[in-house]
Amino acid sequence: MFTDIVGRTEKRLWLVLRLTLALLLAIHGWARWLNGGVLPFGDWLSSQGLPAGFYLAAFVTGYEIIATLLYAAGKWVWQLSVGFMLIYATGLVLVHAPFGWFVVGAGRNGVEYSVLLLVLLCCIGYRDYVRAKDRHHEFN
Repeated sequence: MFTDIVGRTEKRLWLVLRLTLALLLAIHGWARWLNGGVLPFGDWLSSQGLPAGFYLAAFVTGYEIIATLLYAAGKWVWQLSVGFMLIYATGLVLVHAPFGWFVVGAGRNGVEYSVLLLVLLCCIGYRDYVRAKDRHHEFN
């Protein structure tokens, strides 16, 4: 009985973690979209030497908005996690790394929040990957 309670609690906690992460990532995309930030983001990407900056910015913004709905619904979680990790690892290197570690306090705009997002995406994605493999082996 106790292991049933622990198992149900663990599932609920993973769900809360996935939903919270989806919400935070969605807010990032929606804020850019609603505040007219796609074009400036695209211009900035182009200034960093990336081709088709506007289209990259529009893709990232759309991904943050649409993929988070699927993520929250528990669809393609590990695949979407990989996509998010690529986006946020790139952001970490291009945007946050030049500012050091801290986001606030001892610094500003650093990598600490991005590192946390990447670790969460990795953990949630890996868990879903393992569960998907287990489901696949059950049917074969």
